[in-house]
Formats: sequence, structure tokens, C-alpha cells
Amino acid sequence: MELLGLAISAIFVSNIALVRFLGICPFLGVSKNTENAIGMAFAAVFVIFFASIISYTVHYLVLEPLNLAYLDLLAFILIIAAFVQFVEMFMKKFLVGLYKSLGIYLPLITTNCVVLGVALENITMQLDFWEMLVYSLAVSVGFAMILVVFSVIRERLAALNRIPKPFRGSAIAFIITGLMAMAFMGFGGLV
Repeated sequence: MELLGLAISAIFVSNIALVRFLGICPFLGVSKNTENAIGMAFAAVFVIFFASIISYTVHYLVLEPLNLAYLDLLAFILIIAAFVQFVEMFMKKFLVGLYKSLGIYLPLITTNCVVLGVALENITMQLDFWEMLVYSLAVSVGFAMILVVFSVIRERLAALNRIPKPFRGSAIAFIITGLMAMAFMGFGGLV
């Protein structure tokens, strides 16, 4: 039951994009097109989840036993960069259209603070292995869900073509983000 509460909290109550505003660059940049948002969501889930597992393992099996825990940040950045390169090479080879449409936002996963934030939180929150798995997956699923929902809302608003000129572009995106954040505050009583 504790793992379920952790997952619900990470996905809905303290969604990393809407509560802590981490990962805003891909959130705003890729969300104009739902197809691109879905591709970025899958890439982000893959990188966040597996980079968290490797980072957690490296911390507890290598860095901490050698009293090198102060190198966590550097080690985690290298792990994340390697995973992003793997995802980029895979997409370039097998998903060429999506690779081209994501453009600069795919390599930006490396600097996406969600990925690094989750890897560091797994250590600072002192989660055990199973909690780390659930938390990493839940945060990445929550980020992916928000990314896709946000892109659908932006596409539908753009199709209506009734947004006043001063609110077009970034302004309406931030208004939508604020409204989504307020809506997700309603999940606060779940956990």
C-alpha cells in the first residue's frame, strides 16, 4: 500500500512538472504537436527510469562503499548523457521521422532537470530499491502524462484559432500550465 501511495503522489499530487516546474524546456518546446510530445514522453520515461536505476546502483555499490558519494552529481550526469545518446542513436536509426521532428529537444533530455532531479531524489529521500523503482517510474509516467495532455490542449486551442493575439504562443502556454497546476492541486487529499 505504501508503494501505491508513493506512485499516486509522484504522478498526481506532486507532479514534477506542475508542482516543482522541472522539465519545463521540453514541456513547452515539444508540446505544440501531440505526436512529438508522445515521442518525447516515451524517450523521457525510458531515460528517467533506467538512468535512475543505474544511478542508484552506482551510488550504493560503487560510490558510497569507496567514500566517494560527493561524486554523485558528476556520475549521474555521465550516466544520463550515455542514456540520452543511446536513445538518440536508436531514434535516428529506427524512428527517423520522430527523430527529425524532435530536433534539438531530444539531446536536451540530457540537461532535463527531471532526469537528474529524480536520480538525486532517490538518494536524498533514502528510498530502498523497490521504492526507487516505483518512484522513478511514477515520476516519469507523471511527466509523460502531463506532456501529452498539455500538447493535446495546445493543439485544440490552436485549432480553434480564437486566442486573442496578445495571448498567443508562450503566454497561453503559461496560462494553461497554471490552470493545470491548480487542477492537479485537487489531488492533494489522495495521499
